[in-house]
Amino acid sequence: MTHTEAWKIHHPEGKYRVLATKRLVGERWLEVLSTFDCRVEIYDAEEMFGEAELIEAIGTRCDGALGQLNEPWNERVLTHFAAAGGKVISTYAVGVNNIDLACASRLGIAVCNTPGVLTEATAELALALVFAAIRRIAEGDRYMREGRFLGWLPHLMLGRQITGRTLGLFGAGRIGQTVARALAGGFGMNVLYFNPHPRPELENYVSDLAALAKKHGQPVPSVRHTEDLDELFVQSDILVLLSSYSPALHHLVGARRLALMKPAAVLVNASRGPVIDEASLIAHLKNHPEFTAGLDVFEFEPRMVDGLTELPNIVLSPHTGSATLESRSNMATLAALNCAGVLSHWPANTAFSTTDLATGPMRKLVPSLLNAKELSWPAT
Repeated sequence: MTHTEAWKIHHPEGKYRVLATKRLVGERWLEVLSTFDCRVEIYDAEEMFGEAELIEAIGTRCDGALGQLNEPWNERVLTHFAAAGGKVISTYAVGVNNIDLACASRLGIAVCNTPGVLTEATAELALALVFAAIRRIAEGDRYMREGRFLGWLPHLMLGRQITGRTLGLFGAGRIGQTVARALAGGFGMNVLYFNPHPRPELENYVSDLAALAKKHGQPVPSVRHTEDLDELFVQSDILVLLSSYSPALHHLVGARRLALMKPAAVLVNASRGPVIDEASLIAHLKNHPEFTAGLDVFEFEPRMVDGLTELPNIVLSPHTGSATLESRSNMATLAALNCAGVLSHWPANTAFSTTDLATGPMRKLVPSLLNAKELSWPAT
């Protein structure tokens, strides 16, 4: 059950009742919703919403909801939402695997997300995990805090360099390409990527980098698309998982594929937790002490699998891929525009910029409506 005192109301005279299951970052999102006549009811506490809490919060009348990625928007919740007059779920995330999209479409509920505004932030976090893992940053931090540092030693906290090594990418969308550009351009890493289809824009970019690097006598990067998933695991010195999630990807990384990887490889997961069989990962980390991992997402989030936090060769981050002030603020504004746009019957249009979200005029468009086709929603 939710706590009554945790609910805050913004623009109480608004025509549309919009539920925000968490207070979002910044104030512009509230400005957007109030400008377009929304009464916003915000649950300003850290408790997570399960099925019962969502149904309770929706009540007997609710026009729209700004939801979170860890909430179960399943058939039971969606049916209750539709009966209460619900028209739109605008999730504060890119992934929507927690929402029954087919059910929402059948019930006439629009489902929106926040793509494009967390690309750089998530890529930066993935890069941070790469460096933290391969250079043993978290391990070194603990070493210092425990008072074990006696002075410089030749073999103390030896890591590995990444220059000239192979970066494997599972998923080469916007985030994956940003990671590839940074590591190929900055450190001459060779990029091997697994993606449903080739990315010529990435390949052309790395080819241009290679020509420039060769001219100046720097490490020359390369790039190649592979359709062989096992090859990706065999060849990668650093493997970064950055795909969206679907049930078909459950335990993509298990004991068999971990065994294919190099003994001192680095595995980073910034996609979704269930992509990795964490029991198999724990066993692999124990048996291969030079193998390192960096996780920002977890199989049974927020619960940690027993043994995961005890390992020295893993870096753990509490699902903070998009956690920058800039990114989370833009996500909030985008989520609000999606919600207000559906309630106001604006056309769908993905032509927005982060500058517009931060300071620009509020264009009367729905920036990211995932089931527009199923709902026969007009577009411009």
